[in-house]
Amino acid sequence: MNRRSFIQSLGLITGGAFISLQTSAFSDLKRDKQIKGRVTDGKRGIANVVISDGYSVVLTDSKGNYTIKTDDMATNVFMSTPAGYEFKTDYSISRQYETLGSRNQYDFILQALKKNDTKHSFIVWADPQVKTKKDVKQMMDTSVPDVQQLVKSMGPDALVHGICVGDIVWDNLPLFPDYNKAVADMGIPFFQALGNHDMDYRMGGDETSDKTFKEVFGPTYYSFNRGKAHYVVLDDVRYLGTERNYDGYIVENQLEWLAKDLKYVAKDQLLIINAHIPIHNSVKNNAALYALLEGYTNVHIMTGHTHYNLNKVINENIYEHNHGTVCGAWWTGPICGDGTPRGYGVYEVDGTDLKWYYKSTGFDKTKQFNLFVEPLTNQKRAIANVWNWDPQWKVEYFLDDKAMGIMEQQKGFDPLAVQLYKGDKLPVTRSFAEPKKTDHLFIAHFGPEVKNVKVIVTDRFGEKYTIIVNA
Repeated sequence: MNRRSFIQSLGLITGGAFISLQTSAFSDLKRDKQIKGRVTDGKRGIANVVISDGYSVVLTDSKGNYTIKTDDMATNVFMSTPAGYEFKTDYSISRQYETLGSRNQYDFILQALKKNDTKHSFIVWADPQVKTKKDVKQMMDTSVPDVQQLVKSMGPDALVHGICVGDIVWDNLPLFPDYNKAVADMGIPFFQALGNHDMDYRMGGDETSDKTFKEVFGPTYYSFNRGKAHYVVLDDVRYLGTERNYDGYIVENQLEWLAKDLKYVAKDQLLIINAHIPIHNSVKNNAALYALLEGYTNVHIMTGHTHYNLNKVINENIYEHNHGTVCGAWWTGPICGDGTPRGYGVYEVDGTDLKWYYKSTGFDKTKQFNLFVEPLTNQKRAIANVWNWDPQWKVEYFLDDKAMGIMEQQKGFDPLAVQLYKGDKLPVTRSFAEPKKTDHLFIAHFGPEVKNVKVIVTDRFGEKYTIIVNA
């Protein structure tokens, strides 16, 4: 396809989707309550593919056929793409669904992967949150090339996909096409979760606040598979009916759907759950979700929303990654309020094993912390900000090459965040951004005679990162 045809086609997918702002794509169209379809590889049917309308969940039979009785509230029928097959996309935006209309049959054609997908990678984008075309330009000039370079470094045959865990835009839904263009340029399949800034605020209650999102990106909750990993995307933003008023909550019908979906997932599979609002401290009914996850031995939850980076070990089986943002502090500077650089999570899957690191935009993998040395009255202080820290990391320091042991963990403010964001006049463009207290700071005090400080950080996988600064 030549460039002109590509741009014209992309316009149909991005800008064309915004006809929905003026019309209703989900008007009542006559169809049977029970619909059917077939999943094939173009010739043969594919058995045991999970099909859902967001309420019921069924499997295709030995010939790839399915029938499903649709709920009155259903707007889509979607498949949980099985392992071993390409993701269906439109210019890299996931499209493993069909919008329910007047038809009674919805077929899906899959293409087998050319390599085993037991090993693959994925990235997690949290909160691109573009509000203006200037924000879009920053995203296109910085974040998109960074991902392009990362993907290129993985090799031409690498299997890698992306997941955006919400706040794709900042209340400016007509910028969805700009995000879609960014995804097309990155060139990897991307799945989307709904964020609180991605909703229609004047459409009624929670059931209708996701209207535009659905018309552009499809269902707000669904699942898919790659290798031995099962991925789930949830909608944990409950709109409360008055403008910008929402809470963190997973509605009951969604939990019922998840219970049905998980019936087809082995307890020892790698289970990746993606949502916008952090589950561990901001979703009111998180206990109901955790109850559904009982017995699963390897669960990782991916979230955003906070504009800081935090890893939370829920229990021996559940680990939540709350990501720093693509936009940093709302596109005002190079870091989030806790000092985490603009960036995204990178995850490497090998069977049911998962490894990860935080990728700072504009830097290579080795940038995993910042180190500051500050003069005090009669001494000096070193502050290491280790943004992707968890309890299995180790932070050691050396004074003039002498090993001093483990640095002391403290809660406080990142020095650069204070410099860039503290006060009602900073940052100039969006002064509401402020430094955020964090507990991934590590402190050491020493005398004024010390000439240099070295800090070595070892992550949970044994990778070491070193910074040396003159004191």
